[in-house]
Amino acid sequence: MDSAVIAGQELMEQAFAVRKANFCDDIKFYAPGLKSYNIPEFEQKNPRAFLPISLTGNACALDCDHCDTRILDPMIPLNHKEGVFGMCQRMKEAGTESVLISGGSMRNGQVPFMRHIEDIKRVKDELGMKIIMHTGLVSEEMAEGLAWAGVDGVALDIIGAQETIEQVYHMNATVADFDAALERLTRHGLSIRPHIILGLHYGKFLGEYQALEMISKYPTHALVIVILTPLQDTPMKDVEPPPAEEVAEFFAKARIAMPDTNVLVGCARPGGDYKKVVDLAAVDAGLNGLAYPAEGVIDYARSKGLQPSFYENSCSCGIE
Repeated sequence: MDSAVIAGQELMEQAFAVRKANFCDDIKFYAPGLKSYNIPEFEQKNPRAFLPISLTGNACALDCDHCDTRILDPMIPLNHKEGVFGMCQRMKEAGTESVLISGGSMRNGQVPFMRHIEDIKRVKDELGMKIIMHTGLVSEEMAEGLAWAGVDGVALDIIGAQETIEQVYHMNATVADFDAALERLTRHGLSIRPHIILGLHYGKFLGEYQALEMISKYPTHALVIVILTPLQDTPMKDVEPPPAEEVAEFFAKARIAMPDTNVLVGCARPGGDYKKVVDLAAVDAGLNGLAYPAEGVIDYARSKGLQPSFYENSCSCGIE
C-alpha cells in the first residue's frame, strides 16, 4: 500500500516540504548491536559498536503489559563485581564505542542509576565512550547527577494519557510527572531524546499526540518514534499494532509539529509487510532516519533525492 495514499497525499507532501526547508538531504540509517542485521543495502560490520547494559538485570517493579520485562532480556546484565566502569572498560577493549545504560524501573517510574553515577562519570572522563541513559522519570537530584556525569543524551518514554500510565505501565505517576522530567533535564542542560510508543494502549492511539505536544515545548535533540510490537508471554501478545495509516499520519504530523528537530524511527516496530509500509511512510513524511530499515527503503530514499549515511550505534545517540 502506498504510504502517501494511506496518510493523505497533501499531508505527506507538506511534511516532506518541511524537511526540505529545514534539513540537508542526508538521511541516517542505524544498525546497533542490539540484534544482528544485514540487508543488501546495509551490512552490519561491528555488532559490538553499541551495546546496552541493564543495571537491574531482568528485574523491573512495573511488569508493564506491553513488555513484562522482556525488553530487558537482550541487554547485558550489570556484573556487580566489575561495576559499570569495569564492564565498560572491558567492552571498549573488545570494540564497543557507545553504550546504552538502562534497566528496570521502580514503582515510581525511575531507573535506579544514581548509585552508579560516579562510575558513569568515569566512563565518560577516562574511557571517552559515548553514553545514552534510558532513565525513566527523573528527580531533581537525578537530573543534576546526569549533568555532572556529562552523559551524551537522555532517552525516556513520554506518555500522554493517564489511563496508559495506570493500566499499561502500572506506574504510580501522572502525565504531569513526564512533563516535569523533561523540564528538569532541559534545565540542567542535558540533551534529551524522548521516545513516543505508538499504539501503546493495547494497540490503540491514546495520548500520543498529547505526548508530542508536551515534547515540542522543549529543545529536543531528537524525537524517537517506535511502534507497539506485541511480544510473546506478555499480556499484549495477541494485540494488533496500530493501523499503518495512523502511524503514517503521526509521522507526518510529528515532522510538521517539530520542523527543525531530528525525528527518527527507532528499533521497535513490527516486521514483515507492516514494517515495509511504515518505513516507506517515514521517508515520505520527511523523517531524518530509521533504525534497521526494511529492505528496499534505502534505495527508495535515494529515489526521493536523499543521501543515505550509515551508523552502527543507536539512533538515540547517532544524531550529532
